[in-house]
Amino acid sequence: MRTLRIAAAALIVCTALVACAGQDAGDGSAAPTGAPSVTDLPTPDPTGAVPPPVDPVDPTAPLTKPGKRPGGPPQPTSTSEMTLTGRIESGVEPGCLLLDGYLLLGGPREVLTAGASVTVTGRPAPGLMTTCQQGTPFQVETAKRS
Repeated sequence: MRTLRIAAAALIVCTALVACAGQDAGDGSAAPTGAPSVTDLPTPDPTGAVPPPVDPVDPTAPLTKPGKRPGGPPQPTSTSEMTLTGRIESGVEPGCLLLDGYLLLGGPREVLTAGASVTVTGRPAPGLMTTCQQGTPFQVETAKRS
């Protein structure tokens, strides 16, 4: 008796699903209203280029403003020498030191310590891979306490 009830319930569910799937959308297709058709889907770029990320709220707007990253310093437009002044903070990974959103690489470690107020000169290295999870890499050339 229990098997008969389960079979009957499964049959009713299957019948309902088939009935819903077979409804005519009005244009000769069986797609439910609001569902994208094959012609609505984006076509891949034959050059293999990846489109820039977009804001999910407004897909026509870029995810970030040019030259800015969310929660970080301005994206350097060049690798020309810069001077940074401020208080060094510890990063989320051991041994990672941050100053104004830049990840400090190299330089005298006796000067570059967490909590120290410093002035450093160096060059941004945005393409450099590091094990630290934050900050734009910054190759320190000189550092002194302020």
